[in-house]
Amino acid sequence: MVICESLKEKIIIIAEHNEALAEEIKTYLEKHGFSNIRLAQDGSKIYEILRPYYNDPEKIGLVIVNDKLPQCQVKEMCMTLSSPEDGSTIPFVVVDSDTEDCYFDEGCLNHHISIPVNFSELLIVIGFQLIMKHERFLRHNQEERLINELAERKVVDAKLKYLVVHDELTGLLNRQNFERQLRLILNRSNMLQQNGALLFIDIDRFTLINELEGYETGDRILVEMVAIIRKLIAKNDLFARIGSDEFCLFIENQSLNKIKNIAEKIRSSIYESRFFSGDVCYSMSLSVGYAALNTATAVYHPSEIISRARQACIMAKENGRNMIWEYNENDTTVKERHKDIYWVPLIRSALLEKNFFLVFQPVVDLNTGDVSHYEVLIRMRGGDNEIIYPGEFIPVAERMGLIHSIDQWVVEKAIDFIAELPANKSNVSLAINLSSVAFQDDSLLPTIQQKLELTWVDASRITFEITETAAIDSFQQTRDMITKIRALGCKFALDDFGAGFCSFNYLKTFPVDYLKIDGQFIQNLTSDETDQVLVKSMAEIAKQLGKKTIAEFVETPETVKKLKEMGVNLGQGYLFGKPEVNLLAGSSISLQSFKEPNHLKKITSLIN
Repeated sequence: MVICESLKEKIIIIAEHNEALAEEIKTYLEKHGFSNIRLAQDGSKIYEILRPYYNDPEKIGLVIVNDKLPQCQVKEMCMTLSSPEDGSTIPFVVVDSDTEDCYFDEGCLNHHISIPVNFSELLIVIGFQLIMKHERFLRHNQEERLINELAERKVVDAKLKYLVVHDELTGLLNRQNFERQLRLILNRSNMLQQNGALLFIDIDRFTLINELEGYETGDRILVEMVAIIRKLIAKNDLFARIGSDEFCLFIENQSLNKIKNIAEKIRSSIYESRFFSGDVCYSMSLSVGYAALNTATAVYHPSEIISRARQACIMAKENGRNMIWEYNENDTTVKERHKDIYWVPLIRSALLEKNFFLVFQPVVDLNTGDVSHYEVLIRMRGGDNEIIYPGEFIPVAERMGLIHSIDQWVVEKAIDFIAELPANKSNVSLAINLSSVAFQDDSLLPTIQQKLELTWVDASRITFEITETAAIDSFQQTRDMITKIRALGCKFALDDFGAGFCSFNYLKTFPVDYLKIDGQFIQNLTSDETDQVLVKSMAEIAKQLGKKTIAEFVETPETVKKLKEMGVNLGQGYLFGKPEVNLLAGSSISLQSFKEPNHLKKITSLIN
């Protein structure tokens, strides 16, 4: 039998009190390549050799023992050490003159040889026993590995089952599980008419922590905040993480005052706590919105009450953060959001299906009666050819990020309109209204420049209007953009002048050509002395700065006379003409039929 070299390196213990026989066996084994042989004269010496390898039994090869060895219960030792089915098994070769006394149980790695020793047989037995021990060791390791893999798989399965319904970072319920449990609670509350409320909790400016310190610090602070909140709520309250820094807490069968108190404790506890990252201390705050169950009106779906609480949370943020807000369906912001849901698809559809159109209102020189230019205004066509005014859809477009598309549409259509006018209308100029956020769109300037180049429209025939309030809110950005657009040859008007109450401070360096005096100063001009003083001051200052003034809401000849006396240059209003448009094919502007309103011929007589 060929024995591999690695097995010959195992420890072989020769437990023989006959020193001559022990040396003879040792010499024979060393001659055949066994290099790690230990001698034992009694049973205690065997245990002394084995003891250091208690936790590493694989290094032990086998024991050759005389069954008459002093201080040794050979039979008990063999049955104890050679019977285990794991890697600690130690085979025994028992040397005995009495071959009839064989006491080996099934499964034990034992073998009996007689005296005198047949060394060839001994070598074969040793090789067989070492191989059997090694195979048993390998089988045991494989079984252990399989058991560990199964155990690990069970752990992974258990973890996956946990993660299906819990947030991994905080251990809270995740959104799916929260909504599933909340649905059951809502059904029960509807039947029993129980009280309760849902709190929507949002961490104020939490993204700054992630940006400044990294996600690891953010996660640690998040866990600390959750731990604080958990101490303030009951164990049976549903607490879930539904977003990166958003949480929902449902408190069941509690009065509204109690719920308010809990919400305030949560808010104040977080605000009063301090969170550390190294040497940096952070003070955090929460915005909390809550929506109560109304026994008069049943709530059947979790998303409904979550949406209400979230809207209340948004109100808390918009009103300063670090506060609590109760949902109220009569809140203006809530109504606006419901309105947004209705209007957004209509606005998108109008952009795609050409349901927007332009109307034109004349701006008249008060000294000559000539039309200086026309202001371009946008309208939307609704069902049954209903005309929808911008006051309905422009605020929605600004809130929902659609206003830039509308600005681009108006600019392109207005320039196209001028480009397609016949040669005898080359005197027609347009004033185009821009939204309050138009200059936040980086593509606006390239659009204007490209459109002018493609159409060959004289840029001086285009005036852009932006409200004074919008200009002041982002003064430097607006000023820079106006300068760039005026460099193309276009003009600018400051609309609603006087409404911002800071106008004169900015006018010295603001690059506009016209000041449009807000209509609130014009409507009662003939009877209100205060308005007269203010309008006269605006006109004088504009004249000193080299800018022309335009009065809005001019509706009577008396108003025209008063404006002329004050030095106002231009007027706009129903007296001179309402916004008008001629349409062909239901949507496009009829360029050839574009003409000044007939009653403009009478303007000269009105103002002279």
